[in-house]
Amino acid sequence: MAISAVVKQLMAQASWIRRMFEEGIELKTRFGEDKVFDFSLGNPDLDPPPAFLETLERILAERKKGKHGYMPNAGYPETRQVIAEYLSREHEIELSKEQVIMSCGAGGGLNVVLKTLLNQGEEIIILVPYFAEYLFYVSNHGGVCRLVSTHDDFSLDLARIADALSPKTKAIIVNSPHNPTGKVYDEESMRGLGELLRTKSRELKRTMYLISDEPYRKIIYDGTHLPSVFRAYEQSILVTSYSKELSIPGERIGFIAVNPQATPLDDLIAGIIFCNRTLGFVNAPALMQRVVQRLQGVTVDVGIYQRRRDLLCENLASFGYRFVEPQGAFYLFPQSPLDDLTFVRELQSKNILAVPGRGFGMPGFFRIAYCVDEKVIRGSLRGFKEVAEKYLVNRK
Repeated sequence: MAISAVVKQLMAQASWIRRMFEEGIELKTRFGEDKVFDFSLGNPDLDPPPAFLETLERILAERKKGKHGYMPNAGYPETRQVIAEYLSREHEIELSKEQVIMSCGAGGGLNVVLKTLLNQGEEIIILVPYFAEYLFYVSNHGGVCRLVSTHDDFSLDLARIADALSPKTKAIIVNSPHNPTGKVYDEESMRGLGELLRTKSRELKRTMYLISDEPYRKIIYDGTHLPSVFRAYEQSILVTSYSKELSIPGERIGFIAVNPQATPLDDLIAGIIFCNRTLGFVNAPALMQRVVQRLQGVTVDVGIYQRRRDLLCENLASFGYRFVEPQGAFYLFPQSPLDDLTFVRELQSKNILAVPGRGFGMPGFFRIAYCVDEKVIRGSLRGFKEVAEKYLVNRK
């Protein structure tokens, strides 16, 4: 066999998101871009904020020796310092630049953290529904995924998490605002999770880490509060990117921040920096490190995403679809009235592309990524209604 058995198996489970996206390309070729309503991929369509382009132009115009060379593996000290100061204000906890490591986006950052933490066969708790790549990231580094369901409204089920914690548990990954549901875990839940991990760590005599994946941390609606993972639990590691808040996913820039109370702090940071280098990432992109250094707190217009959410939710609810209204991110995760793959194919017959819930570990649902132009949403409504009239009329 040319490729490893493990890779072959993982490829067979590969992302439904990409599969539907690729089918969308074929549909657009057949019917035209304006006749296909593609909600498959969480690729933000908004342009970066003007401040991003202005900052980029200024930096490109600078003439500075060595500006395109290697830097310390943790990233530029001045960039890390600015981020540490911003996080200190945001989380009301004192971080230094030593606790911030620049990464190649959140995906790169998560792989670095998992490589640093995992011994062969140790478990990472993954909450269902999940971002599908988590399964592959854990497998990359010899770990085992322990899947744990959330409540019906996608909030944390602390009782189920408690049952899943074992002597093999190394960490739990939380993603808030959440992909694919748009759920934001509230303060009480996060503090409860912190206390649970604290208690179980003492009981089992092993440190359990809380990894918070936060690429949507600035995409929040209706004044919803995003609790601080650092204040919820001392053994916590935050991983994020600027992909969504600055609408620059192709630039692959993010960072890892380690709670200054985490133990063993020096070993954790040294391990993360080492893995950042030896996994082949070496450094986060130099140009983007300089750009984001000057853009802390700058975001796209989140109100645009909120208006799209409201347009989609109001219409789909009127058609009979059932869902939990998203509090953040740009995803809607409605229930499917029949097998989710069959239902997604029905939508596809109306040139609507969504992703079956099985791709997120939750059959019976489907995901809509509404990071698309409003005209795509409006153009899709007739198809959503026609499919609803066929399958949902008796559920109203």
